[in-house]
Amino acid sequence: MHIADVTMFHAPASGGVRTYLQAKHRVFARVPQLRTSLLVPGAERDSLGDHHTLPALHLPLGQGYRFPLRSSPWRDALVDLKPDLIEAGDPYVTAWAALAAGQRLGVPVVGFYHSDLPRLMGDRLGRYIEKRLTRYVTDLYSRFDSVLAPCNAMADRLRDWGVDNVRVQPLGVDLAQFNPQQRDPSFRQTMGIPSDKKLLIFVGRNSREKNIDVLLSTMRQLGSDYHLLLMGPGMPHHVPSNVTIVDRCCGAHEVATALASSDALLHAGTRETFGLIAQEAMACGIPVVAARAGALAENVPLGAGILCKPLDPTAMAESCVALFSNDVAASGRYARRHVERHFNWDGVMHSLLEHYQQLCHGSQSYALHQHH
Repeated sequence: MHIADVTMFHAPASGGVRTYLQAKHRVFARVPQLRTSLLVPGAERDSLGDHHTLPALHLPLGQGYRFPLRSSPWRDALVDLKPDLIEAGDPYVTAWAALAAGQRLGVPVVGFYHSDLPRLMGDRLGRYIEKRLTRYVTDLYSRFDSVLAPCNAMADRLRDWGVDNVRVQPLGVDLAQFNPQQRDPSFRQTMGIPSDKKLLIFVGRNSREKNIDVLLSTMRQLGSDYHLLLMGPGMPHHVPSNVTIVDRCCGAHEVATALASSDALLHAGTRETFGLIAQEAMACGIPVVAARAGALAENVPLGAGILCKPLDPTAMAESCVALFSNDVAASGRYARRHVERHFNWDGVMHSLLEHYQQLCHGSQSYALHQHH
């Protein structure tokens, strides 16, 4: 069986989608008689093993993203790969190319709805744009043989819009990399953070839906007993005195050390479709204080943290105080066990593989039927 993934969400600084694809290729490489190919935008046409790039326009301000403009080269490249199943990881040009290639080859095509495009763009450009994009997404995803969504909230939205055959496919965490053992006793000293502070952390891009301003307001309310470490590109520089900024993209090893060396994750995001950083924090053995919204509402269980009213710094500050008035370390241990049970990449990928096999067998029996 040969599975081909195609997406434009594969920039050096891209988050969840790239992590998902790397994990898929890592886990599937150990399965006999299974081959994976990846087709993504690059500076030029290139093939290195099963990793293929096609040239695409470099997006200004796009964290290194490239945007394909014409679908035919992508369709032809996919047809040449002759996969048994194609998965499209974005709702743009490459998705239409995947559908066209699937039709030519007579193979199933899966659409993974990683990010909530209408809502993200609606927040920035208004409700009219959100409605137009909702119609576009519904039209596109109704054409796939199967649609994957990373959480129940997203799956329900797609179903409400009239997209059928939606399956919840959670992402996972690298449990060896994100591990309580990554804790570094000298980490706080290195960062210039006093060892007696209750250390909160957030890692991510400073994009609108992450609501970094809510985190800063929360820290003003919490005062000097608490300290927040903000890691990621584009972070603000005018911050309260109890906030430390690392304004750049941080590697996974660095993030794991920072998480495991902190006391809790603070997450005000309201548009998370999986909330990978929350799962990574829990895997590092720390609890989560988060907005009760999107995927965070379903992926941070009772006992592994506290969910609070979205966009409300007072509620968030109260939740932090409540968390630290209980046994924070015990919450962290529970969080780690929860991730081990539900979000281990091996388990996640093997259930996905079963789904692929069902789709392929469905199309094969259909092909046999046509011959007879």
